[in-house]
Amino acid sequence: MSDERDDDIEGEAAGAVGSPGERRRRWRLALGGDDDADLSPDDVRMDRALSALYGREEGGKGAPGRRGGLGGSAPRVARWLGDIREFFPTSVVQVIQRDAFERLNLKAMMLEPEFLATLEADVHLVADLISLRSAMPDKTRDTARMVVKKVVDELMKRLAHATAETIRGAVRRGKRTSRPRYNDIDWPRTITANLRHWQEQYRTVVPERLVGHARQTRTKAELDQVILCVDQSGSMATSVVYSSIFAAVMASLPVIETKLVCFDTQIIDLSEDLADPVEVLFGVQLGGGTDINAALAYCQGLVSQPAKTHLVLITDLYEGGNAAEMLGRAAALVASGVNLVVLLALSDDGRPGFDANHAQKFAALGCPVFACTPDQFPDMMAHALKRSDLQEWAAGRDIATVRA
Repeated sequence: MSDERDDDIEGEAAGAVGSPGERRRRWRLALGGDDDADLSPDDVRMDRALSALYGREEGGKGAPGRRGGLGGSAPRVARWLGDIREFFPTSVVQVIQRDAFERLNLKAMMLEPEFLATLEADVHLVADLISLRSAMPDKTRDTARMVVKKVVDELMKRLAHATAETIRGAVRRGKRTSRPRYNDIDWPRTITANLRHWQEQYRTVVPERLVGHARQTRTKAELDQVILCVDQSGSMATSVVYSSIFAAVMASLPVIETKLVCFDTQIIDLSEDLADPVEVLFGVQLGGGTDINAALAYCQGLVSQPAKTHLVLITDLYEGGNAAEMLGRAAALVASGVNLVVLLALSDDGRPGFDANHAQKFAALGCPVFACTPDQFPDMMAHALKRSDLQEWAAGRDIATVRA
């Protein structure tokens, strides 16, 4: 019976990949080798591009292993990256690129502007560029800034509108009005109120009555304050990039006051540079140790109205400073009325490594402790501004939280 089932599985697999020649081609591309009989010229180029990074060691037939084959030439690596981009989608290119940096130590090549210009730009590349900034020659700096700006612009396009609208909605406390300014229109309620004015020929609703909020003029003292306190040690690199983007967006909103503080064993207050997120990123110093206690002490000095202050501490909680003082300072902030939220990571995968002991102790103070993806951050921030139960918010989105 088992043999029959195996035959059935083999038959299904054969049907899925087509002819025996196609099956040999796929196995050849997957496993490597020297027999190119079943490969097209493009297949040979693809195989060579992959073998340069993932090729097998010389020695026993079929023995797995890795050897680097890109050499130290920037033009040669640039051609290799061009081949990779031709055969694979952007998401795969970024994975291969990161593998190349780790396996073949290509970070040194990034100091060459000609090579840097060929790379597929993403958040991880920006983090690498920030960490290499001090080693960059002048000729590379302008190219690096262009690459960082490209990624920042793409992230702003993706995240800025949703962040701005969500946070505006969270802090508006004005009365409803039927004569709102354009930026104060509540579009979901306006559309609902005007559904009877649906115009079939135009496939749209013509709103006869707008619904929104009356704009309130609020003094700086009346604004909620958001402090993003971000660990800039090497393990938090992508969190730093995303935090800088969100801080820049929030700083552009007149409804809240935003501060950005980055730290390792030193503290950098980048709040004055938030109008230019590229400049913010080039002001970050990735790497080094971690002194969360000192960072919390600095942020404590920024708090003037605890009941209106939301402190988002973005760190993996591996404290290199005084851990007892760190926890005591966090307890004092919470007791004073500050809304202290601990994000273990602000990254695409949302699966951080962190100090579980410290995480549990922060949770015991009443702080929500969890990781967050960039797409979840605006909604999380809106709930934080309303002082909603973030444990409940996270549970509703299948986000694992740390419990005391």
